[in-house]
Amino acid sequence: MTQNLVREYYARSALYEWRRLVRDPYHRLEFDTTMYFLKKYLPRRGIVLDAGGGPGRYTIELAKMGYEVVLLDLTPEVLQIARKKIEKEKVTKNVREIVCSSIIDLSAFKSNTFDAVICLGGPLSHIINRKKRKRAVEELVRIAKRKAPLFVSVIGRLAVCMNAVVYAWPEMLTAPDVFRKYTIKGDYLGGYGFTACHFYSPGELEEGFEKKTKILKMVGLEGIFSTHRREYKKIIRQEKYKKILWETHLKTCTHPSIVGISEHFMLVARKR
Repeated sequence: MTQNLVREYYARSALYEWRRLVRDPYHRLEFDTTMYFLKKYLPRRGIVLDAGGGPGRYTIELAKMGYEVVLLDLTPEVLQIARKKIEKEKVTKNVREIVCSSIIDLSAFKSNTFDAVICLGGPLSHIINRKKRKRAVEELVRIAKRKAPLFVSVIGRLAVCMNAVVYAWPEMLTAPDVFRKYTIKGDYLGGYGFTACHFYSPGELEEGFEKKTKILKMVGLEGIFSTHRREYKKIIRQEKYKKILWETHLKTCTHPSIVGISEHFMLVARKR
């Protein structure tokens, strides 16, 4: 069962997942860009569900900003880290609840409960079954209040193809059928350094939400720097380039062509 594979993977890499978004300038792009658009579209106050929020990096940031947050994740080990980090950052009073569950079943929450819903970093990507992905989308929308914003980021399929070429992934030769499946159809069952995952195209993500929400933005989180990890890390360490690179990133990251090639891209929508 792919859900067990995902749970086991993140149980093994729980601490890495806490560090991932701030481990270096390139990974920080995903975090900083996400926070930029959260601040732009979140209501001024309210209750936020961090669905699939792992060790709580976004939960803590939103709690510091004064939001009340419910953190939900599939993996007990990452939630253990979240509890420690939440306590260490002294934001316990703003974290209403920590729930161990899947985004496929949010029946613990009533409809129209949350002022905003975030599902960031790729929880939706870790659902291989198409019907279950559809169910997860329906659940995320259901629990949001009318006109509440939703922020959902996934792992991009075209960037996977680009990285395969950049790093000459061995499965291109050793497992061509596996390679073709996850680069053309998007489905990857694990076994080559990552866990079970469905890699998205932008249109596919939009299609899942367009009936019940108004889509406000599609954002390429690594944007024009996608798959240029080493080059970006090298140039961004030179202080003189930081301002112009960030400005250029924000001006281009919502262009459809840039969204499509980003390693992670995010949908910003509002419930109808």
